[in-house]
Amino acid sequence: MLFATTTMAARIERAEAAGVRDFADRARATGKDVLIEPVGGTHAVYGGPGEPFNKVVGLGLNGVVEEDAIARLEAVYDARRAEIRVEQCTLADPSVAVLLTRRGYELIGYENVLGIGLTPARVEDLSRAVQEDVGRGIAIARARPEQMPVWIETAIDGFLAPDIFDGPPPTETFERETLRAVYADYSESPETVMYFASREGEIAGVGSLRAADGLALMSGATTLPAHRRRGVQSALLRARLLDVAAAGCDLAVVTTEPASKSQQNVQRAGFALLYSRAVLLRRARAAAE
Repeated sequence: MLFATTTMAARIERAEAAGVRDFADRARATGKDVLIEPVGGTHAVYGGPGEPFNKVVGLGLNGVVEEDAIARLEAVYDARRAEIRVEQCTLADPSVAVLLTRRGYELIGYENVLGIGLTPARVEDLSRAVQEDVGRGIAIARARPEQMPVWIETAIDGFLAPDIFDGPPPTETFERETLRAVYADYSESPETVMYFASREGEIAGVGSLRAADGLALMSGATTLPAHRRRGVQSALLRARLLDVAAAGCDLAVVTTEPASKSQQNVQRAGFALLYSRAVLLRRARAAAE
């Protein structure tokens, strides 16, 4: 059984923070005014209202979090009248959450982080299951560069038609144009691999992943409504896991909304709940005179 420790959480949160930083760097390279501020061994990112990479990940796991540093960060954000979103790992130093809530950060929701160990036995099972998926008419293939516009529109169509589930509502929603710009930046990252899922010859869904230092971050997975409940998501997950195992990864993780269909799908595939993130928000304020 996969069991999360603080050391494992720090490894995962560093990788998540690196992904956020990569998003921010790419947006900045296009000329956008993106804030990237070091704080507590990680960094805070803000690219304007509604950007998915507006967040702080990894506080309390990779360095000391001093109140003076948080106050300085808040002053920088206040100069932009920007809110601060902190995704706080439940295995991090609990004093960080105490500090943030004392300073007025509000708990607005949670995320769940699930993982799976890519053992030889697991890889053997995945190989067999992928062949069965092909036999059922579900094919998974890496997207080619010229297919990126189709990948992006498919991802947007899927995410803007979310499944209804018996759980709390998502803590974030995004506009189509925001998603289009973010996916365009995301697809250009050399560490990102994009996938198409086809069912009986039709594009049925997409997914993506980032892999580094033996850790795979699964993301970007969605199925078009007409192809849901047909095993497409499970097939897409299995094919990506097989790829990252072949690339030398020993651990794959995914972040989901609590009680969502995505969480149900990955748990059915063998993922274990490792920890949660509390989402803490400091509302936008005007800079002090």
